[in-house]
Amino acid sequence: MTDVVSPEVRSRMMAGIRGRDTQPELLLRRAMHARGFRFRLHRKDLPGSPDLVFPRYRVVVFVHGCFWHRHEGCRYTTTPKTRIDFWQAKFEANLARDQKVEEALACAGWRIAIVWECALRHDAGRIASELAEWMSAGISPVRVELGSQRKVLPVNTGPHW
Repeated sequence: MTDVVSPEVRSRMMAGIRGRDTQPELLLRRAMHARGFRFRLHRKDLPGSPDLVFPRYRVVVFVHGCFWHRHEGCRYTTTPKTRIDFWQAKFEANLARDQKVEEALACAGWRIAIVWECALRHDAGRIASELAEWMSAGISPVRVELGSQRKVLPVNTGPHW
């Protein structure tokens, strides 16, 4: 099966995909700032350079794109029909890197929140409120996911995911 656009158009489209300051990330940043939370962006001294860092709460937040980070059960988690082996290897590498980064952060004493892009598309304000509530509680779990299921999903996996 061939691509529906030319290689030049595909290259331009892929070059436009950013790793930071994405629309979902900006939505969450605005919502958290409006709630009075202050944060740092993309701290390079932390594993994975988290999208948002709340040092006061010892919390890092990753805003994951459903396509790139393979959000299970999400309609945006599609797999291209061309070069399937390439894409499968790419997705597996992304997931392995995510897991390694989360392990390093947890071992360093950080709490981790994963916020899925699809959840922010539907209700960034509610997601920000749930994130704020979890952060302020200062209790377990070490990791939460805020996703399209529209609720906080605790994941108690310990130091070895």
